[in-house]
Amino acid sequence: MAYILLYVDDIILTASFDAIRKSIISLLSSEFAMKDQGSLSYFLGIAVTHHACSLFLSQRKYAIEIIERADMSSCKPSPTSVDTKPKLNANSSTPYADPSHYRSLARAFQYLTFMRPDIAYAMQQVCLFMHDPREEYIYALKRIVHYIQGTLNHGLHLYLSSTSTLLSYTDADWGTCLDARCSTSSYCVFLGDNLISWSAKRQATLSRSSVEAKYRGIANVTSESCWL
Repeated sequence: MAYILLYVDDIILTASFDAIRKSIISLLSSEFAMKDQGSLSYFLGIAVTHHACSLFLSQRKYAIEIIERADMSSCKPSPTSVDTKPKLNANSSTPYADPSHYRSLARAFQYLTFMRPDIAYAMQQVCLFMHDPREEYIYALKRIVHYIQGTLNHGLHLYLSSTSTLLSYTDADWGTCLDARCSTSSYCVFLGDNLISWSAKRQATLSRSSVEAKYRGIANVTSESCWL
Protein backbone atom coordinates (compact mmCIF):
# COMPACT_ATOMS: atom_id res chain seq x y z
CA MET A 1 0.00 0.00 0.00
CA ALA A 2 1.25 3.49 -0.83
CA TYR A 3 -0.02 7.02 -0.26
CA ILE A 4 0.86 10.11 -2.28
CA LEU A 5 0.02 13.61 -1.05
CA LEU A 6 0.39 16.08 -3.90
CA TYR A 7 0.11 19.88 -3.71
CA VAL A 8 1.06 21.59 -7.00
CA ASP A 9 4.67 20.39 -7.35
CA ASP A 10 5.30 19.28 -3.74
CA ILE A 11 4.87 15.58 -3.05
CA ILE A 12 4.90 13.39 0.06
CA LEU A 13 5.17 9.67 -0.66
CA THR A 14 4.97 6.86 1.88
CA ALA A 15 4.52 3.12 1.45
CA SER A 16 4.15 -0.03 3.51
CA PHE A 17 7.46 -1.35 2.10
CA ASP A 18 10.55 0.54 1.02
CA ALA A 19 10.74 -1.45 -2.23
CA ILE A 20 7.29 -0.17 -3.23
CA ARG A 21 8.31 3.41 -2.47
CA LYS A 22 11.47 3.12 -4.59
CA SER A 23 9.51 1.53 -7.43
CA ILE A 24 6.96 4.39 -7.45
CA ILE A 25 9.74 7.00 -7.37
CA SER A 26 11.41 5.27 -10.31
CA LEU A 27 8.15 5.22 -12.29
CA LEU A 28 7.44 8.87 -11.57
CA SER A 29 11.01 9.88 -12.43
CA SER A 30 10.68 8.19 -15.82
CA GLU A 31 7.73 10.47 -16.64
CA PHE A 32 8.47 13.71 -14.79
CA ALA A 33 11.51 15.77 -13.83
CA MET A 34 11.65 15.36 -10.05
CA LYS A 35 14.07 15.23 -7.13
CA ASP A 36 14.00 12.89 -4.14
CA GLN A 37 14.72 15.04 -1.07
CA GLY A 38 14.80 12.13 1.37
CA SER A 39 12.90 11.86 4.64
CA LEU A 40 10.11 14.35 5.18
CA SER A 41 11.33 17.47 6.97
CA TYR A 42 9.27 20.43 5.72
CA PHE A 43 6.02 20.64 3.77
CA LEU A 44 3.74 23.65 3.17
CA GLY A 45 4.99 25.57 6.21
CA ILE A 46 4.94 22.49 8.46
CA ALA A 47 8.25 21.31 9.94
CA VAL A 48 8.54 17.58 10.69
CA THR A 49 10.87 16.31 13.43
CA HIS A 50 11.53 12.57 13.54
CA HIS A 51 11.80 10.73 16.87
CA ALA A 52 12.24 7.02 17.61
CA CYS A 53 8.51 6.21 17.69
CA SER A 54 6.84 9.46 16.72
CA LEU A 55 6.72 12.52 14.49
CA PHE A 56 6.40 16.08 15.77
CA LEU A 57 4.65 18.53 13.43
CA SER A 58 5.25 22.23 14.04
CA GLN A 59 4.44 25.53 12.34
CA ARG A 60 6.89 27.60 14.42
CA LYS A 61 8.55 29.29 11.43
CA TYR A 62 5.19 30.16 9.87
CA ALA A 63 3.88 31.51 13.20
CA ILE A 64 6.93 33.76 13.60
CA GLU A 65 6.40 35.14 10.08
CA ILE A 66 2.76 35.98 10.85
CA ILE A 67 3.67 37.66 14.14
CA GLU A 68 6.26 39.76 12.28
CA ARG A 69 3.63 40.66 9.66
CA ALA A 70 1.40 41.88 12.50
CA ASP A 71 4.35 43.99 13.76
CA MET A 72 4.11 42.31 17.18
CA SER A 73 7.47 40.51 17.42
CA SER A 74 8.19 42.10 20.81
CA CYS A 75 4.75 41.47 22.34
CA LYS A 76 4.44 39.76 25.72
CA PRO A 77 3.05 36.20 25.86
CA SER A 78 -0.49 35.56 27.07
CA PRO A 79 -1.39 32.41 29.05
CA THR A 80 -4.69 31.98 27.17
CA SER A 81 -5.84 32.67 23.61
CA VAL A 82 -9.31 34.00 24.41
CA ASP A 83 -11.29 35.66 27.19
CA THR A 84 -14.20 33.29 27.75
CA LYS A 85 -16.39 35.71 29.73
CA PRO A 86 -17.31 38.59 27.39
CA LYS A 87 -18.67 37.42 24.03
CA LEU A 88 -18.08 39.26 20.77
CA ASN A 89 -21.12 40.52 18.88
CA ALA A 90 -21.77 42.23 15.56
CA ASN A 91 -22.53 45.67 17.01
CA SER A 92 -19.88 46.00 19.71
CA SER A 93 -17.60 49.11 19.63
CA THR A 94 -16.82 51.07 16.46
CA PRO A 95 -15.90 49.67 13.02
CA TYR A 96 -12.21 48.85 12.59
CA ALA A 97 -10.44 51.37 10.36
CA ASP A 98 -8.62 48.79 8.21
CA PRO A 99 -10.90 45.78 7.55
CA SER A 100 -8.53 44.30 4.92
CA HIS A 101 -5.72 44.15 7.51
CA TYR A 102 -8.00 42.32 9.93
CA ARG A 103 -9.11 39.81 7.30
CA SER A 104 -5.57 39.21 6.07
CA LEU A 105 -4.29 38.54 9.58
CA ALA A 106 -7.23 36.32 10.51
CA ARG A 107 -6.87 34.22 7.35
CA ALA A 108 -3.14 33.82 7.97
CA PHE A 109 -3.72 32.54 11.48
CA GLN A 110 -6.46 30.18 10.27
CA TYR A 111 -3.73 28.09 8.63
CA LEU A 112 -2.10 27.67 12.05
CA THR A 113 -5.12 25.70 13.25
CA PHE A 114 -3.92 22.81 11.04
CA MET A 115 -1.38 21.93 13.74
CA ARG A 116 -2.75 23.97 16.65
CA PRO A 117 -6.11 22.68 17.92
CA ASP A 118 -5.57 24.83 21.03
CA ILE A 119 -6.45 28.00 19.04
CA ALA A 120 -9.35 26.53 17.05
CA TYR A 121 -12.08 28.05 19.26
CA ALA A 122 -10.39 31.46 19.51
CA MET A 123 -9.98 31.62 15.73
CA GLN A 124 -13.60 30.55 15.21
CA GLN A 125 -14.72 33.50 17.32
CA VAL A 126 -12.72 36.17 15.48
CA CYS A 127 -13.58 34.72 12.04
CA LEU A 128 -17.32 35.12 12.66
CA PHE A 129 -16.99 38.85 11.98
CA MET A 130 -14.74 38.96 8.90
CA HIS A 131 -17.46 40.82 6.96
CA ASP A 132 -17.58 43.76 9.40
CA PRO A 133 -14.63 43.81 11.85
CA ARG A 134 -14.82 46.09 14.88
CA GLU A 135 -12.21 47.61 17.18
CA GLU A 136 -13.01 45.02 19.84
CA TYR A 137 -12.33 42.18 17.42
CA ILE A 138 -8.79 43.31 16.62
CA TYR A 139 -8.03 43.18 20.35
CA ALA A 140 -9.31 39.58 20.41
CA LEU A 141 -7.16 38.77 17.38
CA LYS A 142 -4.10 40.36 18.98
CA ARG A 143 -4.68 38.29 22.12
CA ILE A 144 -4.28 35.19 19.94
CA VAL A 145 -0.99 36.66 18.69
CA HIS A 146 0.16 37.17 22.31
CA TYR A 147 -0.76 33.55 23.10
CA ILE A 148 1.07 32.17 20.08
CA GLN A 149 4.13 34.25 20.98
CA GLY A 150 4.40 32.24 24.19
CA THR A 151 3.62 28.86 22.60
CA LEU A 152 5.75 28.86 19.46
CA ASN A 153 7.07 25.40 20.28
CA HIS A 154 3.61 23.85 20.46
CA GLY A 155 2.64 21.41 17.74
CA LEU A 156 1.14 18.02 17.05
CA HIS A 157 2.67 14.68 18.03
CA LEU A 158 1.91 11.56 15.99
CA TYR A 159 2.88 8.36 17.80
CA LEU A 160 3.50 4.85 16.57
CA SER A 161 0.43 2.94 17.74
CA SER A 162 -1.09 -0.48 17.18
CA THR A 163 -4.55 0.82 18.08
CA SER A 164 -6.89 1.48 15.16
CA THR A 165 -9.94 2.48 17.22
CA LEU A 166 -11.45 5.95 16.86
CA LEU A 167 -12.21 7.79 20.10
CA SER A 168 -14.24 10.99 19.86
CA TYR A 169 -15.00 13.77 22.34
CA THR A 170 -17.48 16.61 21.99
CA ASP A 171 -19.04 19.43 23.97
CA ALA A 172 -21.24 22.45 23.33
CA ASP A 173 -22.29 25.63 25.04
CA TRP A 174 -25.86 26.90 24.79
CA GLY A 175 -26.98 30.02 22.95
CA THR A 176 -23.89 32.09 23.70
CA CYS A 177 -23.81 33.84 20.30
CA LEU A 178 -25.22 37.28 21.11
CA ASP A 179 -26.34 37.87 17.52
CA ALA A 180 -27.98 34.62 16.40
CA ARG A 181 -28.37 32.96 19.83
CA CYS A 182 -26.89 29.83 18.31
CA SER A 183 -24.70 27.44 20.27
CA THR A 184 -21.07 26.58 19.59
CA SER A 185 -20.02 22.95 19.46
CA SER A 186 -16.52 21.50 19.38
CA TYR A 187 -15.10 18.04 18.92
CA CYS A 188 -11.83 16.15 18.65
CA VAL A 189 -11.20 12.68 17.26
CA PHE A 190 -8.31 10.40 18.18
CA LEU A 191 -7.00 7.43 16.21
CA GLY A 192 -5.27 5.44 18.93
CA ASP A 193 -3.09 8.01 20.72
CA ASN A 194 -3.10 10.43 17.80
CA LEU A 195 -5.32 13.48 17.45
CA ILE A 196 -6.38 13.48 13.79
CA SER A 197 -9.43 15.74 13.54
CA TRP A 198 -10.92 18.67 15.48
CA SER A 199 -13.40 21.47 15.01
CA ALA A 200 -14.99 24.46 16.75
CA LYS A 201 -18.05 25.77 14.92
CA ARG A 202 -21.23 27.73 15.53
CA GLN A 203 -24.31 25.57 15.07
CA ALA A 204 -26.57 26.50 12.18
CA THR A 205 -29.84 25.86 14.09
CA LEU A 206 -31.15 27.28 17.35
CA SER A 207 -31.31 24.88 20.30
CA ARG A 208 -34.02 25.21 22.93
CA SER A 209 -31.93 23.68 25.71
CA SER A 210 -28.32 22.83 26.57
CA VAL A 211 -29.19 19.15 26.08
CA GLU A 212 -30.37 19.84 22.52
CA ALA A 213 -27.19 21.81 21.81
CA LYS A 214 -25.08 18.91 23.06
CA TYR A 215 -27.05 16.41 20.95
CA ARG A 216 -26.30 18.51 17.87
CA GLY A 217 -22.63 18.42 18.84
CA ILE A 218 -22.82 14.63 19.18
CA ALA A 219 -24.44 14.39 15.73
CA ASN A 220 -21.61 16.44 14.21
CA VAL A 221 -18.80 14.37 15.72
CA THR A 222 -20.62 11.12 14.88
CA SER A 223 -20.82 12.19 11.24
CA GLU A 224 -17.12 13.08 11.23
CA SER A 225 -16.18 9.78 12.89
CA CYS A 226 -18.20 7.77 10.36
CA TRP A 227 -16.51 9.65 7.50
CA LEU A 228 -13.07 8.96 8.98
